[in-house]
Amino acid sequence: VQLQASGGGLVQAGGSLRLSCVASGRTFSDTGMAWFRQAPGKEREFVVAISWTGNSYYADSVKGRFAISRDDAKNTFYLQMNSLKPEDTAIYYCAAANSARLVPTIVPHVGYWGQGTLVTVSS
Repeated sequence: VQLQASGGGLVQAGGSLRLSCVASGRTFSDTGMAWFRQAPGKEREFVVAISWTGNSYYADSVKGRFAISRDDAKNTFYLQMNSLKPEDTAIYYCAAANSARLVPTIVPHVGYWGQGTLVTVSS
């Protein structure tokens, strides 16, 4: 099983980026998926998650700016990031829950991690 994240890069404050995460090796259509991030010197933190039914859950710091979606036919989910701020700078990791019908909002809920993609927001 592998999660492959992509789409990171350098963007100015106020700009947008779209991250993608492609899953391979199994289907995750009955599993919650999420994005976490880790800034230098900080712990990995929850950003956003989406359930197998499409319900979404956001950290307060990104509400109204980020949007998560999924396309189970492509075994892919996305993170649209708008109005980016310098404090959004981090390595972003896609994640899948460690069991079916679980939404991973904390690290112990995660069974699979992607390799991370760096997002840098300049001021």
